[in-house]
Amino acid sequence: MDHHEEMNAAGDRVPLDAQSVDAPLSKAAVFLTLSVGEGVDDLEAARDALVGVEDLIKTVGFRDLSGRLSCVVGIGAAAWKRLSPSKAPAQLHPFRAVRGDPHTAPSTPGDLLFHIRAERADLCFEFERILLASLGDHVRVVDEVSAFRYFDERDLLGFVDGTANPVAQDIAEAALVGDSDPDWAGGSYVVTQKYLHDLDAWAALTTEQQEAVIGRSKIDNIERDSDTEARPSHKTLTTITDDDGVEHDILRDNMPFGRPGQGSSAPSSSATRETSG
Repeated sequence: MDHHEEMNAAGDRVPLDAQSVDAPLSKAAVFLTLSVGEGVDDLEAARDALVGVEDLIKTVGFRDLSGRLSCVVGIGAAAWKRLSPSKAPAQLHPFRAVRGDPHTAPSTPGDLLFHIRAERADLCFEFERILLASLGDHVRVVDEVSAFRYFDERDLLGFVDGTANPVAQDIAEAALVGDSDPDWAGGSYVVTQKYLHDLDAWAALTTEQQEAVIGRSKIDNIERDSDTEARPSHKTLTTITDDDGVEHDILRDNMPFGRPGQGSSAPSSSATRETSG
């Protein structure tokens, strides 16, 4: 990942890092998932767009360097085979559906992910507009979510989100490929998820019931003791532990989206990018 610095209007150096996987949550973001057409010209158009992401970041982001525009790009396993048939990251594979009772995390199609982030929504909009114009009919939009940071990094359920994210030097160990796959060192694996919540049903719960579901206090974000839980909380269920009892971190960028005019049970929820090495 290349790193660049430019000067803003105040004369301060501002980093331009096109793929800043470890950047903190921005005020605005777009989660854009595309499928690439089957033709050779479709694939070449996608390849050109991928190569041009860094230049497009600079073209759009230079209008306001303090807006800190960036875009993390993910390439799906099927698209990767088409772009580079002979070589791929060791652990790259399609998401495997997780089926539970009553919920299922499905495996949905998608060749390219563009996670566009900035401190201004118009920078995200302009980057996406130019990107899609350059791709034209060579791609199809599978999913598009415009998200925002909600107060003090809370989700629409009212709880602080991302508390368990790795920090400082732990981020690279958790989120970046290391020496185990040296050809792809510095890259990441990404999973995107999209949740829709029934906010009327959630609001009908007492604060104590909500805290039991999440596993933290609502106001001050204090972690509850897992040993006292009547049933596993969200905090407990999302803790990843291997067969040897070693806990593994992931880097989550969770941002709400919603359309209140359609009712509180309409799409008002969270889009999440989960990154690991």
